[in-house]
Amino acid sequence: MKELIETIVKPLVDFPEDVQVNVQEEDQRVTYQLSVNKNDMGKVIGKQGRVAKAIRTVVYAAGSSEQKKIFLEIIE
Repeated sequence: MKELIETIVKPLVDFPEDVQVNVQEEDQRVTYQLSVNKNDMGKVIGKQGRVAKAIRTVVYAAGSSEQKKIFLEIIE
């Protein structure tokens, strides 16, 4: 899943080397924390959050086979 997020986000940004995905696993949930360069934040979020929503939709669909709830957080 981490590789999927990186594959989606890296072509969108100007600084792909700054893209990092951290994973936090708990009992019933997995949280992926996406961190990008400050200058690329707007590109990842998109107008009215459309790009972020699309990324989340793909990630949630890919993780629907797992038994845990998946969350994607975009952090600075």
